[in-house]
Amino acid sequence: MDTYHDLISQTFDFPTDEFQVEQNELRFHDIDLMALVKKHGTPLRLAYLPKISSQIQRAQEWFRAGIEKIGYQGKYSYAYCTKASHFSFVVEEALKNDVHIETSSWFDTNIIRAMHAKGKVQKDTFIICNGFKTDEYKHEITRLINDGFVNCMPILDSPNEIEYYHDNVREKCSVGMRLASDEEPRFQFYTSRLGIRYTDALPLWEQKIKEDPRFELTMLHYFINTGIKDTSYYWSELSRFVHKYCELRKVCPTLTTIDIGGGLPIQTSIQKEYDYPYMIEEVLRTIQRICAEEGVAEPDIFTEFGIFTVGESGATIYSILDEKLQNDKELWYMIDGSFITNLPDTWALNQRFIMLALNGWNKKYKKIQLGGLTCDSQDYYNAEKHIYQVFLPERKPADAEPLYVGFFHTGAYQESLSGYGGVKHCLIPAPKMVILDRAEDGTLTDQVFAEEQTADSMMRILGYQA
Repeated sequence: MDTYHDLISQTFDFPTDEFQVEQNELRFHDIDLMALVKKHGTPLRLAYLPKISSQIQRAQEWFRAGIEKIGYQGKYSYAYCTKASHFSFVVEEALKNDVHIETSSWFDTNIIRAMHAKGKVQKDTFIICNGFKTDEYKHEITRLINDGFVNCMPILDSPNEIEYYHDNVREKCSVGMRLASDEEPRFQFYTSRLGIRYTDALPLWEQKIKEDPRFELTMLHYFINTGIKDTSYYWSELSRFVHKYCELRKVCPTLTTIDIGGGLPIQTSIQKEYDYPYMIEEVLRTIQRICAEEGVAEPDIFTEFGIFTVGESGATIYSILDEKLQNDKELWYMIDGSFITNLPDTWALNQRFIMLALNGWNKKYKKIQLGGLTCDSQDYYNAEKHIYQVFLPERKPADAEPLYVGFFHTGAYQESLSGYGGVKHCLIPAPKMVILDRAEDGTLTDQVFAEEQTADSMMRILGYQA
């Protein structure tokens, strides 16, 4: 039988820029993962900060090149939507790259103020305030505007939201509108619950924005759950949106910008499957073509890339505790963590991540199922994106060290969805989190952000301890 290394190299174009193998051990961005495991143990959550900056710079360059190639007349700006990961080290790394910020709830405004106090966010940074607005959220947006954050922009999500700003905003400000997109046909409902109906957009501007000198409609926001994909659904919805922009632009000269949410995907397989420059160029061409047909100036473009910004910077590492043969052909490797609590998208959305063994690349491989520690039958991982099976090196009780497995590109949403810290299913603790960075000379640094969650912390939350 071939080795695990043979399996991976024959299945994929391997090694890659990101993954290599040295002395039968996996390296990620030339990081010695086994050395980190020996130092910090497992389960282990890693955040590799340089990948965040490189992702932003790649997208900025793709847009720059696309704009130059087709002669697009609008400007491009990159915004990071904090909901993908709210951690301070993520936001600070993103802000090194001339980016703006998109918020989703009133709690995000605390992040804005904290980053401003550190000198990371300026008062002219664009703060695009999306989402349905509770009274607390509208209050905090208004406070930012009145405190001189001149580019704090509420994106209207319902027609009556503007009333609060009429009553409380003192300074001149820009506003935007999110338009309610039609959902994919497979959805259980037809139109998104979020945003202004297309038919309500023009009346809203005419009746509640146009005549108030404090407000200017400057931005339309477009969001598709699927992200930017080469499908008839995506191009149809984008075209519909751009036509509505042109309709409004003809009567509202202050409307100069569109904001494209639901962004670029991350790589969920070793094999590259997405042509980023092509897709960005096609988005630009679509906007340019429709604007030319309508006789309207091409808009400036903001994008809100959350998953793309931070997703590929993350990794989650487990050790295999034991194996269980439950029938003649189903062999389970039991990890020292939980998919439901650590990587909830694998359970809730059937999301696949890049999964590779850290060690044992010279061993024979086996078809296996991966099981988590909770008592829930759904706590498993048994299929990769490219094949409905999982293969890992074989393990034996006499092995000198455990088998380790890594899930890569897990940096977006997983802590937000599972609730970092707190109390999780079966009281499985949050894993140790380590931040990886590079010094100026390229030397890798590792800093413990948080130790593995303790029983005492959970007992206090549950009221057993004071």
